[in-house]
Amino acid sequence: MGPGRCPGAGPDLLDDLPGWGPVGTGAGVFQLVPVRVERDLELITRWMNDPAVAAFWHLDGPEHLTEKHLRTQLEGDGRSVPCLGVLEGVPMSYWEIYRADLDPLARHYPARPQDTGVHLLIGEVPGRGRGLGSLLLRAVADLVLDQRPGCARVVAEPDLRNVPSIAAFLNAGFRFGAELELPDKQAGLLIRDRALRHLL
Repeated sequence: MGPGRCPGAGPDLLDDLPGWGPVGTGAGVFQLVPVRVERDLELITRWMNDPAVAAFWHLDGPEHLTEKHLRTQLEGDGRSVPCLGVLEGVPMSYWEIYRADLDPLARHYPARPQDTGVHLLIGEVPGRGRGLGSLLLRAVADLVLDQRPGCARVVAEPDLRNVPSIAAFLNAGFRFGAELELPDKQAGLLIRDRALRHLL
């Protein structure tokens, strides 16, 4: 049982994400490292309290709000794994890799078996607005498709008001699939298709 799994959890729904290993990117070696609350809570809470992040994640405030959000995933059935994005040995982003086909999101779009979702925030301000998000999104989408052979699509559902996020996904080879009316936001459905990954 790897990090990000809890005793008594069901089957491994994300094909051993903790064992995926590092990947090379144009910005250096990058790795998804499953969150450990005791190690990572202070850092992630700081990121969640950045106004640019809080506007879309809605997890600003005391540490216990972020802790509850993380523990809900870590103590769940394994359908969502919160991770730090570590670039050249430095934690610089927060990711959630999740089974979109098993998520409430699947009620709002034509989900396919094994669809894998991605949430991302760049935690350090100097990393924003310079193309780093697109670079890492492409790397992570490729990593998902490489490590999850049953997954034909990587999906995301950013808030339509979050124009920089949507642009980052589009620049990373995702296509705009639809507008979604979700309970907490108007979202864009962004899709990276396995069949098109070498064309976009």
